[in-house]
Amino acid sequence: MTKTSLSRSPDQSAAQEPERKLSYIVPKPVQPAAAGTQKGINWKAFNAMLARDVHVARRSAVPLLLQTLLQPLLFVFIFGTVMTRSGLMPESYKQVLLPGIVGLSMLTTGIQAVSMRLIMEFQFTREIEDRLLAPMEIGWVAIEKVVAGMMQAMISGAVVLPAGWLLMGRHVGLTLAQPLAFIAILVLVALFAACGGLAMGCSVGQTNIGLLFSLILLPVTMFGCVYYPWSALSHFPVIQKLVLLNPLVYASEGLRATLAPQYGHMSMVVILSALAIIDIGLIVTGLNRFNRKAVS
Repeated sequence: MTKTSLSRSPDQSAAQEPERKLSYIVPKPVQPAAAGTQKGINWKAFNAMLARDVHVARRSAVPLLLQTLLQPLLFVFIFGTVMTRSGLMPESYKQVLLPGIVGLSMLTTGIQAVSMRLIMEFQFTREIEDRLLAPMEIGWVAIEKVVAGMMQAMISGAVVLPAGWLLMGRHVGLTLAQPLAFIAILVLVALFAACGGLAMGCSVGQTNIGLLFSLILLPVTMFGCVYYPWSALSHFPVIQKLVLLNPLVYASEGLRATLAPQYGHMSMVVILSALAIIDIGLIVTGLNRFNRKAVS
């Protein structure tokens, strides 16, 4: 065999040289992270996003407080102060009104905090794309939105209750005989408001934002037992049964049962069970809609 037969031609060497180079460039397949590692990454990214939202909310605390306090305190002043002192309403009406106003304030704050931000981020600013690129599962992004909305809703209730109490003055007559039940109601109502905001924010388009408040929130408020107890609808039996589909009814009745138990109210077992079922349904619905909207 001659020496020339063992040597490679220049064309063959040039053809095999890129293969040797590419063998060093192509990365090895990445092994999936362990379940514990992924959970830790989810928690770190979740805490970072929540800390950012808390920082943004703290910087805009004054506008948020004005937005939270203005409408509820106007209702308290007109119905709880003006109408009672003028004799158009009895003094005892204050005890019926204030728990319902607290529930309404928590509902509107939680829904607006989640739904309006989602509508803006998905359809205007596209900020949601940056959050979806974070090293965490998509569902955790939605859960962070819910937790941030819950915090704002609970702060709203914690601010409106003493502010309305002071504004009404004397003869309010609210008690806190069941503190654990009161805290449980606050948490469930805040969760209901935030999850409702998640479902609405992922379902309503930018052209239908006005319908969100005129066709959904307004009827929910009027038939949510905010300004009257559920037992007051006994003269309208059909309406009394239909309003049981309204989650705000259980929020108002629960707060009224813990702050003004001397007035007729639903059973606490019924209230807690209904709120828990509603929260679970809204969580599942909101997460499914968020996943579909984020992936599409």
